[in-house]
Amino acid sequence: MTIKALVFDFDGLILDTEGPVFQSWQELFRSHGQELTLDDWQICIGSAEGTATFFENLGEKLGNPLDMEIEAPKRLQRELQLIAGQPILPGVRAYLQRAADLGLKIGIASSSPCSWVLKHLQERGLREYFACVLAADDVGITKPDPDLYLTALDCLGINSQEAIAFEDSPNGVLAAKRAGIFCVAVPNPLTKKLRIEEADLQLNSLEEMPLDELLARVETAR
Repeated sequence: MTIKALVFDFDGLILDTEGPVFQSWQELFRSHGQELTLDDWQICIGSAEGTATFFENLGEKLGNPLDMEIEAPKRLQRELQLIAGQPILPGVRAYLQRAADLGLKIGIASSSPCSWVLKHLQERGLREYFACVLAADDVGITKPDPDLYLTALDCLGINSQEAIAFEDSPNGVLAAKRAGIFCVAVPNPLTKKLRIEEADLQLNSLEEMPLDELLARVETAR
């Protein structure tokens, strides 16, 4: 069956926001003499679940609740400062342009809020490529549940066998596979440390394999 659409994750796949977000939380913990490990954090990667509990966890470690009016805005400001300097990840723009040239439909399935995704797409001149942008606002539960991908398929008017999903995290890969979609894992520096063996194919970056070659490989695999 011919591939008709590409569905991209956003955070960590199009723009490396995941490293900066984790770094901002690590810095917060360290400012209070505590450590936040990747093992503790990985439940949040590729999902909208769990981040709010880390303020509570830090307060429990310290034996006192944090002053949220001070700590929350400070952490968020640091996160945004770190993300502002991030470029589009290698190969992404070339994939989007080639997909558009080939007449493929393009969508996003992200566990982040829609406003977050659209803001960064617009700032980096990528919004025009995407026929559908599905985010946490559009489903009851985010990745690793497949609802985001199933909703994206409906929006694009295709079935699961006509799409390729691009993900960087275990939660995202599981969501795509549970939706029945061929999934290409492209881990970023943070998620390279996690296990993503459920993906159908793994690349170091989208620069590693041109889109035409990938499409041919997927067709052959089927």
